[in-house]
Amino acid sequence: MNDKRKRNNRLVYIISVSIIIIITAIAGIFPKTFGTHAQTMYDFISNTFGWLFLLIIFILDIFLISLATSRYGRFKLGDDNEEPEFSFMSWIGMLFSAGLGVGIVFWGVAEPLTHYLHSPFPGKVPDQSPESARLAMGYTFFHWGISQWSIFAMAGLIVAYFQFRKKRDGLISTAMEPVFGEAYKRPFRNIIDILAIIATVMGIATSIGLGIMQISGGLNHVFHVPNNNITKISITVLMMIIFIGSGITGLGRGVKWLSNLNIILGALLLVFMLIFGDLKFIFESYTLAIGDYIRHFVEYSLRIDPYTNNNAWIQQWTVFYWAWVISWSPFIGGFVARVSRGRTIREFIMCVLIVPPLISFVWICGFGGMAVKIAMGGDKIASLVDKDYTVALFELLSKFPLSDITSGLAILLIFLFIVTSADSTTHIVAGMATGGSENPKIKHKVIWGLLIGAISVAMTIAGGLTSLQTASVVTGLPFSIILLLMTISIMRALRREHTKHFQMSYVKDDKDYSIPLEKREKDSKTLNNDHSEKS
Repeated sequence: MNDKRKRNNRLVYIISVSIIIIITAIAGIFPKTFGTHAQTMYDFISNTFGWLFLLIIFILDIFLISLATSRYGRFKLGDDNEEPEFSFMSWIGMLFSAGLGVGIVFWGVAEPLTHYLHSPFPGKVPDQSPESARLAMGYTFFHWGISQWSIFAMAGLIVAYFQFRKKRDGLISTAMEPVFGEAYKRPFRNIIDILAIIATVMGIATSIGLGIMQISGGLNHVFHVPNNNITKISITVLMMIIFIGSGITGLGRGVKWLSNLNIILGALLLVFMLIFGDLKFIFESYTLAIGDYIRHFVEYSLRIDPYTNNNAWIQQWTVFYWAWVISWSPFIGGFVARVSRGRTIREFIMCVLIVPPLISFVWICGFGGMAVKIAMGGDKIASLVDKDYTVALFELLSKFPLSDITSGLAILLIFLFIVTSADSTTHIVAGMATGGSENPKIKHKVIWGLLIGAISVAMTIAGGLTSLQTASVVTGLPFSIILLLMTISIMRALRREHTKHFQMSYVKDDKDYSIPLEKREKDSKTLNNDHSEKS
């Protein structure tokens, strides 16, 4: 690495660290003022640019599905003969755990209950009715479905393509070269990289903050531990110690093991709910919600009301979700890319867009669906959750046997999801801040781990959910434009690929036979000439 590039990497590193420290200090020293301004900023951005978030995500959905079914889907994210680094199950586990595992555990019960209590279509569909219950499940599926994962898929695809197929660094600025030209100026590259780092840190801060709030609320609800700042800080410190230690061991050990453990714990809780819950209702609500999701996909994707300006619900839910996921996309993109080496573009897109959402849907129906059913029976669970989202899962588990044990497992699951996400983030952010390194040094992981923990707890204490939402929306806005540019960049890069090496393969008698494209073209010309002579 030449001296000029080292200076640029150092500049990106210093500016990124400085911005995070300043935001953490302001949130920690002036919590009330920070929270007030956060609310104002969130309202302005979500009201002014809500349409932009909706439009860009819908474009990503259409683009990725089209790309997966095109001839470019055959390209591998790596060398043509390269095999995937991780098994399919470990790969899916890491995708889900490092994605929004902690988010689905937080919102999987709270969101359906809230939509049942307050209809997504106020004034048109009555609150707390069978119609609002059905809408609640369908809309929750929409928020945790393909659209959310298309953001991760887009960011991950372009990073993996350039890093593993083109043997470049894993920086977002490098992935923009087909758009701006390979020689576009360094200051603009630095701005893109700094923005990606800040967006990533704010995105993970939102997820960690949600997890801290839920763990603290769960400890208070189940074990009567005081739900105060001391508890939240203690949870954060313990979490930091574990995820920094795990980060030192690398992706092949720490993250992989934690991801597999997350899947096991989540599966145990889900099986428990399937056994003690209403299995028939869960499967019926799953089937109906899938149908509603498909039927209303375009409507929900582009739902905006410029005539009456009654967009408060959309801003509070859909816009927040899209901004949150966009802000986290540089990290998830980098991590998804890192664990997807050797996969084809088609396999990558289809699995990322379909498998994690289907897992999320099962969780939503198993827990959120049962919570809605209990609320429809006259229980006060919906009103309790409406006052405090953090107790949603634990309030539901209290309605079933062994509630102390299952609640303890749920707290452990949330904690491990946070650790996995934070562990993965420190690896990716440390790499982004050091010039796109695939395996950053331990000291950089430790520094970023400490910063991520500090800003997470500072923003949680300063403004709670509002501050966390604002962080996502503010950083998600500019990065949404970069995501849109990624579609142009990847298509320009793919069109420059040489397709001569593609082969037609088939298997006969346990042997693989491959016919190079050049030979197929030659054979085709010979065959055509023979037909012409006979004619």
